[in-house]
Amino acid sequence: MSQVTNDPWTFSTNSLPSDPRLMTTVANGYLGTRIFGDVLHVNGLYNGAVGDCHRADVPSPLSVRLCATKEEIVDESFSLSIKTGTFSHILQCSSFTATQQIFAHRSHSHLLVNIITLKRTGESSPVSLNLQTEMKVESQDLELHIGHTFHEAQYIYGNILVPEVESCPRKSIHMIWNAVPQSLVLETELEKSWVFLTAVSESEKDVKEKFVEGQALSDEGQLYLSHEKAWDELWMGSCIDIESSLDLKPIIYGCLYYLLSSLPPLGSTDEFHGISPGGLSNGSRNEDYWGHVFWDQDTWIYPNILLFYPEMAAHILKYRIRTLSGAGENAKQQGYKGAKFPWESALTGYEVCPEKIYGEQEIHINGDVLVAFKQYYHMTKDLDLFASAGGWDVVNAIAEYWCSRVIWNTEEQCYHVNGVMPPDEYHSVDNSIYTNALVQTSLQFAMDLAGELKKNVPDLWKDIANKIKLPYDSKMNYHPEYDGYTIGEKVKQADVVLLGYPMMFQMTTEQRKNDLEIYESVTDVDGPAMTWSMFAIGWMELKKAQVAQDQLKKCFANITEPFKIWTENADGSGAVNFLTGIGGFLQAILFGYTGFRITDKSLKFDPIFPDDVKKLCIKGICYLGNKLDFMFTRDIMTVELMSALKSQNYSLDVIIGEHETCLPLYIGKPVSFPTKAGCIKQRS
Repeated sequence: MSQVTNDPWTFSTNSLPSDPRLMTTVANGYLGTRIFGDVLHVNGLYNGAVGDCHRADVPSPLSVRLCATKEEIVDESFSLSIKTGTFSHILQCSSFTATQQIFAHRSHSHLLVNIITLKRTGESSPVSLNLQTEMKVESQDLELHIGHTFHEAQYIYGNILVPEVESCPRKSIHMIWNAVPQSLVLETELEKSWVFLTAVSESEKDVKEKFVEGQALSDEGQLYLSHEKAWDELWMGSCIDIESSLDLKPIIYGCLYYLLSSLPPLGSTDEFHGISPGGLSNGSRNEDYWGHVFWDQDTWIYPNILLFYPEMAAHILKYRIRTLSGAGENAKQQGYKGAKFPWESALTGYEVCPEKIYGEQEIHINGDVLVAFKQYYHMTKDLDLFASAGGWDVVNAIAEYWCSRVIWNTEEQCYHVNGVMPPDEYHSVDNSIYTNALVQTSLQFAMDLAGELKKNVPDLWKDIANKIKLPYDSKMNYHPEYDGYTIGEKVKQADVVLLGYPMMFQMTTEQRKNDLEIYESVTDVDGPAMTWSMFAIGWMELKKAQVAQDQLKKCFANITEPFKIWTENADGSGAVNFLTGIGGFLQAILFGYTGFRITDKSLKFDPIFPDDVKKLCIKGICYLGNKLDFMFTRDIMTVELMSALKSQNYSLDVIIGEHETCLPLYIGKPVSFPTKAGCIKQRS
C-alpha cells in the first residue's frame, strides 16, 4: 500500500487493506459504519439477552463500489480526510473521473451520505459508470419489514429480536434510503453529482423528518458544506500541533478523529449510550467485545475528551447516570448495597459480560466510573450535574457499594476487599492495590461532594477511607499488586502503575520509580496497546524523557496503514479500531509531555521534552468555562486565554515556580515565561 500524500490531515492510498477489519470508519456518535462494509450500527441498538448481547447489525446502503474495467482505469486512489470526516474514492478513467464521497453527517447525526460525481475529461458522448452494491434487506439481529416508499426512497422498519433483559422493550429501527441504480450515466453535461441519502431513527415520524431535512440540505447545496462546517468547528475548538522528528502529527490527528467521531455533535440532545473499545462502527456478534462499554471509556478515552469538550464528557457521565438502575440490580444480585456498574455494559446497565468471572470480580469499574465524575467536577465546578441531574446518585451509590463490599480484618485492623480481579486479568486476588486505592478515592470524593451539596456524611465512609488496606512492601519500597504478589510474576497490562497517574495516589519519587521498574520488567510484551502509554507518563513524571519516549514508541506497532487503524495487540489480534489504545496514546501527549494534572483546586502543568520533540501546542483546553491555548518549548511556554463563558465567573491566573509568581490571564493577552512547573487557578 503506497501513500499518495504527505498531508497529515489526509490518509491516502492506491490500494485498500487486504484485511477488511483495517478499513477506515465513519461515525458521528449515533451512526457508524466501516467503509464498504455491508452493515451499519446505531448507538444503543443491541440484540441478544445478557451474555449474548451485541450490537445489532443493520443492512447498510453505503456498501457501494465504483466499477470500471481495468482497460478504462488510468489511476485509482482512496483517502480519508480527517479534517472533514469524509472518505473518498477517486477513479480516473480515460474519458471521465468518478469521485465517491462517504460520510456520517457531523451535525445531522441521523444521516449517512454517499455522493457520487462524474466529470467528463474526454469527448462529449455519454459516459456510463457501473455501481456494485452488496446491500440485502436482512439481518440476523432484526425482524425487518418493507414499508411503502417515501419520496421515491426505500423504507424498512423493525425491531431487535431479543431484548437485553426481559424488562427492556425490543428497540425499534426505521430506515429510509435512496436506492442505488446499477449504473450512472452522464449524458451531455460536463459534470453531475448524485446524492444517496440514508436516514435512521427509532420511529417512522422521526426518520421521515430526518430524511426530508437531508433532502432539503441537498437541494440547497448545503449537505456536505454543513457537515464540513461542523467538523471545522470541532477542530477550531480542539487541536494538538507538534514539531517532532517522529511523524507524530498524522497519528495524533487520526487519534483525535476516531475519538471525536465516536461522540455526539456539539449541542446534541439525543441520549448517548457510551463508547466501546472498537467504536461504533465495530462490535458485531463475536467481534470487538460485541460493542459493549468497559472501563476503557471512563479511564482511557474520557480524560482526553474532558480536557477539550466538557459538554461531550458530560454525555459519557449521563450514560452512567441513566444506567444506574441496572447497576443497582447488579449489586443486589451479588448481595450488596448501592450500585455495581457492569464490567461490560450495553443499554440498561445490567451486566452483559459473557464470562461470569469478569462481571463478578472486576469491580474496580466502580472506582473508574467515579474518578471520571470527580475529574469532571474539578475541571468544570458544574455542581448542577450532581445536585439535579443524577450525578450525586451515582457517587452515593458507589460509596454505599464499597461500604457493603469491604470486610473488617481483625488481625490486621483494617478493611479488606477480597475476591477481585484487578486490571491485571491474569490473577484473581485479595486486596488489589489499584482496587483498594479506588475505594479510598471514591469515598474521599463522596465526602467532599457531600459537603458541597450540604448532605450528611456517614461515619463509615470516613472510617473505611482511613483504614482500607493499601498493600505496600517497606523492604523493597514498592506497592505489591495484591496480597501475596511476588516480584517477577507476569502481569497482563498497566495496573499498579496507574496509581501515580491517573489516580495521583500519594507516594514518594522513589516508590514511583520502583513501581515502574518492577512492573515494566514483568508486563506482558504482547499485552494491549494502552499499557505502554501509562509507563511513558510515569517516566515523564520522573523526568526520564528518553526512557518515556522508548515506552511510547512501543505503541507504533499497533497502528496499521494506510488509515491509522489501531489494533488491540501488536500482532494484529484483538479489537479494532482500538479506541482504548488511542486514548492511552493521546493521554501520553496531553498529560505526559505537558504534565497536566486535574486537581480539586487547579490544573497543574509540568512540561517535559524528549530529544525528538521541539514544540507542542495544545489549543482549546477548557478549564472552569475558559478556553485556553498552551504553547510549550524546551525553554519558553506561553498560555493564552482565548474565551470565557459569561455565565461562569471564573477568572484565572497562572501560578509558576517555587515562589508562586502570579500572572493574571486576560483574553487576547498571552503570558510567556521560562518552561517550568506551575498551575492554572481560579483568581482569589
